[in-house]
Amino acid sequence: MRRFVHYSSLMALLLAPCVQARETFNIHALEIDNPGQPVADLSAFAEAEGQQPGEYQVTVYVNGEQQGDVQNVNFVAGVDQKLNAQLTPALLRAWGVKIDAFPALAALAPDHALEDIGQYIPLAATEFRFSKLQLNVSIPQAAMDSTARGQVDPAQWDEGVPAALLNYNVSGSHTQYSEGEGADSNQYASLQSGLNFGPWRLRNDSTWNYDERNGSHWNSINTQLLRDIRTLKAQMTLGDSYTPSDVFDSVPLRGAQLASDDNMLPDSLRGFAPVIRGIAQSNAQVTVKQNGYTIYQTYVAPGAFTINDLYPTAGSGDLDVTIKESDGTERHFVQPFSAVPLMQREGRLKYAFAAGKYRSDGGAEPQFGQLTAIYGLPHSTTLYGGVIYADNYQAGALGLGIGLGELGSLSADATVARAMPVNSADHSGQSYRLQYSKDIQATGTNFTLATYRYSTEGYYSFQETNDRQDGDNRDALDHNKRQKLQLDVSQRLGAMGSFFISGYQQDYWGEKGYERTLSAGWNGSINGINYSIAYSYSEMPDSDTEADQQLAFSIQVPLSRFLSNAWASYSVTSAKQGNTRQQLGINGTALADNNLSYNVQQSYTNQGAGASGMLSATWKGGYGEVSGGYNYDDAMRQVNYGLKGGVVAHPHGVTFSQSLGQSLAIVKAPGANDTRIQNNTGIYTDWRGYAVVPYVTPYKKNRVALDPSTLRDDVDIDTAVQTVIPTQGAVVMADFNTRVGRRALMTLIYRGLPVPFGAEAKLSDGGSGIVGDDGQVYLSGVPDRGEIVVSWSGAERCRVHYQLPDNSADVPVLETEQECR
Repeated sequence: MRRFVHYSSLMALLLAPCVQARETFNIHALEIDNPGQPVADLSAFAEAEGQQPGEYQVTVYVNGEQQGDVQNVNFVAGVDQKLNAQLTPALLRAWGVKIDAFPALAALAPDHALEDIGQYIPLAATEFRFSKLQLNVSIPQAAMDSTARGQVDPAQWDEGVPAALLNYNVSGSHTQYSEGEGADSNQYASLQSGLNFGPWRLRNDSTWNYDERNGSHWNSINTQLLRDIRTLKAQMTLGDSYTPSDVFDSVPLRGAQLASDDNMLPDSLRGFAPVIRGIAQSNAQVTVKQNGYTIYQTYVAPGAFTINDLYPTAGSGDLDVTIKESDGTERHFVQPFSAVPLMQREGRLKYAFAAGKYRSDGGAEPQFGQLTAIYGLPHSTTLYGGVIYADNYQAGALGLGIGLGELGSLSADATVARAMPVNSADHSGQSYRLQYSKDIQATGTNFTLATYRYSTEGYYSFQETNDRQDGDNRDALDHNKRQKLQLDVSQRLGAMGSFFISGYQQDYWGEKGYERTLSAGWNGSINGINYSIAYSYSEMPDSDTEADQQLAFSIQVPLSRFLSNAWASYSVTSAKQGNTRQQLGINGTALADNNLSYNVQQSYTNQGAGASGMLSATWKGGYGEVSGGYNYDDAMRQVNYGLKGGVVAHPHGVTFSQSLGQSLAIVKAPGANDTRIQNNTGIYTDWRGYAVVPYVTPYKKNRVALDPSTLRDDVDIDTAVQTVIPTQGAVVMADFNTRVGRRALMTLIYRGLPVPFGAEAKLSDGGSGIVGDDGQVYLSGVPDRGEIVVSWSGAERCRVHYQLPDNSADVPVLETEQECR
């Protein structure tokens, strides 16, 4: 009998349903200190990964790719109290989901909340990692749009707000000459102004020059009205502009132009601005002109210099560089400016159409039309060509570009032209061009551009035909271009540094000699000590002056052990059949943001030139950049100065800025004054909480972020990061939801007892907190008076009407007790 009982018991255990046991927290234990206190529903926190439903700011990843910065997503309680994201068709479309491929999904309103996307898209799912505030969305690849890496949906492009813009760059100098030779003053201003209204951009570039000998002169370089054409991925320009330089030489135009814009393409589908190098013998003024206009002017210290921040004006056109030394002597050289070989991806069409009047400084100005097209063919081949038609000029070009794999890329083209200048016989000829580009990774060699062009004696470019028509000089057309060779090569040498060489040679029909420019140099670093050797050569045709040759050596030693962000420098510059100059100095940056730069130099030059020196400083603040300097030698004393920045008038007021780029963002954070903008030197919000981020990339996602550590104690924000996607030339708003108020630790009492643990207290303007022990809740951005809504167990229970004491403004965290009714 006993054995039967044992067997029966065993069978009962085996056949009994499975029972699971687990540890749970008795929430009634929270009532021990306060019997009778209401109890909030805390079941959501009793499960692993369980959290309170509501809206959270999360980072979204779709198939492992981050979608912008943080986004507000609403979550509801699902199985086991885990949170499920409520996505919408609009969000899914923005993330690249083929909404129209799923009829049930396409039929919903764009803002319809979806608790389970798997019901609409098979195998789709979401996962919320609360500890990282990260939402992972998994979508089958077949349900995703086939888009290029980094592509932004054009529906997200922001045309910006109406705005008026002014970019200014003012510089000048006052020179006092020795031995009673008097004084001289010089001022220069460059102004870029504009208006934005909808997709339209009105722009003007003007310059102003003044010197005591010639007086003042104002020059409007160009005025244009622009807008993008999204469906064509192109820019339309009305007014003054320049034609593209990929097929024909770029020429100035006053009329209309429609050209495809590579900026509208993602980085993975896209494909040159010149860098000017030279050597100054003293504290010199460097002026850069293009097509007869001064486009850049600056002051440089003795020795080798580099200019790599030219304001964009034209796609091509040689740059005339003038170095004016402190003793008044001038040296000139030509910096060629053209584009690299123009390979396009298979199926990609790049085009430009222009019609209007040729702009010339004293030459002919005929009406003309130009059409160019570049098309990517299979097998790494590109076909390109174009036509120009005017009453005095007709030309056609055809070329082919070929990708040679590891050997680089090569393009070859031929242009046939007929020129009919005024008061001259007709000319017909051909021009042939070869271009080569290659970056050899294995050896670190980069052929940035290698070009050879040969033109027959009867060939004239459109620019030569018009600009050289001078009634007083019938020989002006006899010196057209014949051969041109251009080469830019750089070579990395590992720990030994890098070497570069840039050369240019041009000769002319009917003219002896060559126009030559050569720059070469070596840069390296040993244990943090930087050194460089540079050589320059320039020669002009039919000139009795010997070629100008300069050799320079410089070395920089860090002084971090004695002075942070500072370097000691030594340089020596020697001119062939000229003097030799040695220079010793200290330069560096200072202040918390490194927005103050300084430079002190002392020099000595042989052959009787004697000693000289200079002192300069530049401060870069949120409202612009101020620079000043003093230099001297035996012949003169000079003070130079500069001021540059920008002003933006927008619907929310007027904001001052550093120099403006083509597209920019306005930070709107009302009440958050003097808050630093991350990744921007010296930029802080103004007294109203506004600032200008002067450079943002058009048609791309740009991150604009506030530095939370610089917020005042009485300011709070939902998120410190905003993403903006401007169109070309747009002024877009980066709107931050700021709450200005105090930080308070409130004890909330309901019917004589503390509000229950886990209740939610929410300010009327959006700030909220979870109630802890003894009814305490921490809130930030609390106004001096207002209302707090308190909820628990899924329902509103009471409200707090409060007024903070007036004498608590200086307290970091105010402690107060409030009644909830």
